[in-house]
Amino acid sequence: MKAVLFRLGRWLVHTGTIVEIEVRKLSKDPWELVIRAIQPLLWLVVFGSALAKVRVLPQGAVDYQTFLAPGILAQSVTFVSIFFGITLIWEKDQGLTQKYLASPLARSALVVGKLASAGIRALVQGFVILLVADLLGAKLALGPGSIAGVLVLVVVGAAFFAGFSLGIAALVRTRERMMGVGQLVTLPLFFASNALYPIEMMPPWLQVLATGNPMSYLVDGFRGLLVPSHPSHLGLDALVLGLGTLGMTVLATWLYPRLTR
Repeated sequence: MKAVLFRLGRWLVHTGTIVEIEVRKLSKDPWELVIRAIQPLLWLVVFGSALAKVRVLPQGAVDYQTFLAPGILAQSVTFVSIFFGITLIWEKDQGLTQKYLASPLARSALVVGKLASAGIRALVQGFVILLVADLLGAKLALGPGSIAGVLVLVVVGAAFFAGFSLGIAALVRTRERMMGVGQLVTLPLFFASNALYPIEMMPPWLQVLATGNPMSYLVDGFRGLLVPSHPSHLGLDALVLGLGTLGMTVLATWLYPRLTR
């Protein structure tokens, strides 16, 4: 038992070490988060304000700004995480990945630490999105319980998409290809989800895609927590995202050494 606890404690220390390294890197270049926050803020301010005057939602539904805010929050989490693999390729080019793998750090701790740091980045942007949405008049439930649930979903969602990005980075191996694949994946994920409009309003073939889209479950979880009138499927959303994140973590741990090849 003591040996198991010792190994667990050492694994947690290794994970914390990676998180600390990533946070230090982020503190030295905070403008990265500012730049990445511009696009979702433009969607929220410009797109939301424009369509708020158009009857997009069924009669009696919430106003569009309130409906859109959780979708843009999910977009921000997805976009900041899906390009996380670029930093891993940069580390490979600098020789840092080889040093990590040659160190006593557990490989799984390396990956989990990276995914946790993606969650921290997403939390910062998520706070900005919720603040701007509130200033724009979105009627969101911002109680302690809702905020706590949103924070958990932000971290889990960011870890899922960062794990997916790490897997892509291990396969494509160059920053240019990673950028191209990321751009190819992000917009279809966004538009084939319920971020901009309810699934019920989509054509049947798109409903099928949206139902299988992990981003839809992230959006639905945010709406269930933040929009009082939205039906909550939090258990299902958490289950899908939790299992998906676990699967991506295992896959990313297995693929991580391929970055050095």
